[in-house]
Amino acid sequence: MRTRNAVARDYYGILGVSREASDDEIKRAYRKLARQFHPDVNPDPEAQEKFKDINAAYEVLSDDRKRQIVDLGGDPLAPGGGGAGGPGGPGGAGPFVGFQDIMDAFFGGAAGGSRGPRPRTRPGADAILRLELDLHETAFGVEAPITVDTAVLCTTCSGAGTAAGTHLATCEACGGRGEVQSVQRTFLGQVVSARPCTVCQGYGTTIPHPCPTCAGDGRVRTRRSLTVKIPAGVEDGMRIRLAQQGEVGPGGGTAGDLYVEIHERPHDVYSRKGDDLHCRVTVPMTAAALGTRLTIKTLDSEETVDVKPGTQPASTLRLRARGVPHLRGTGRGDLYVHLDVRTPTKLDADQERMLREFAKTRGEEVAELSKQGGFFSRMRDAFNGHA
Repeated sequence: MRTRNAVARDYYGILGVSREASDDEIKRAYRKLARQFHPDVNPDPEAQEKFKDINAAYEVLSDDRKRQIVDLGGDPLAPGGGGAGGPGGPGGAGPFVGFQDIMDAFFGGAAGGSRGPRPRTRPGADAILRLELDLHETAFGVEAPITVDTAVLCTTCSGAGTAAGTHLATCEACGGRGEVQSVQRTFLGQVVSARPCTVCQGYGTTIPHPCPTCAGDGRVRTRRSLTVKIPAGVEDGMRIRLAQQGEVGPGGGTAGDLYVEIHERPHDVYSRKGDDLHCRVTVPMTAAALGTRLTIKTLDSEETVDVKPGTQPASTLRLRARGVPHLRGTGRGDLYVHLDVRTPTKLDADQERMLREFAKTRGEEVAELSKQGGFFSRMRDAFNGHA
């Protein structure tokens, strides 16, 4: 008994056709041989074996995927390959149902199947730009000019990447598939592996005559000037999206988006917390004691506020709706004025005398503190709630 499938069989030779035979030529050769070696016509045992080989050859060469494996030097019906009648075929005891199952297990795809060439035209990447603004600009909005360095569509070839009057050419190395395949023999049988074509980089086409402006990329880098509208109320770190103003993709693909990231410069007077503004104002001790009136210059106006007599250090005045406009909705935040009461550090003789007399009228003579239980005793009484 002869051993079958020991090596890759010559299916073309079995049918007596060339490797370039068309589907019709293969079909006609099969029908001719089938009539000659069919068991009903030719009962010779050798003819029966020949008839099986003819059927196997037609099964392989009439299937594009299996024929491709044969052209690569493999045998889809070899033992372990899962072909009909093999150990992995119907009725076999192998762990896989067929050759395709082996390929699915390794690659998750059809046996010998091609992923196809990757497109030359692809979407572009997003770009980000840092924009520094003053507090007044972030508060009330501004139309800011910006300069962007990005890839734009090549106007010479309109993204095609080819020189004028020329076209893309099918890659001769991979035949336009974008990948090359090879057959390896493993303990599981024959395994078809594919890798991107190194000649065309997986595109399936080549550029015989690249565009002289973009060198075949379909895009060029340039500096553009734009105007971005900053809405009122934006905060530091926020990003404004400009649709399709980013990088144009390879091959003239759709441009990505441009994100303008806001960075707010520190203000010399105000600090910002959300939509509220804060500032510090120093008032003399006498003004805090007697009361006074302050003129506060806000971001867009001047406001007069009263400091009540007896105002204590670290007091806060609130000016409603004098902060930053809300980004979403109407209205504005508030302005908080934090008061620092300044105590004089140097007194002349007359000032010291008058201050001592004032302290005496209030029973606050410094010299008498120790006689009345001491300064720390008074502090203890204050904490304990004694008048």
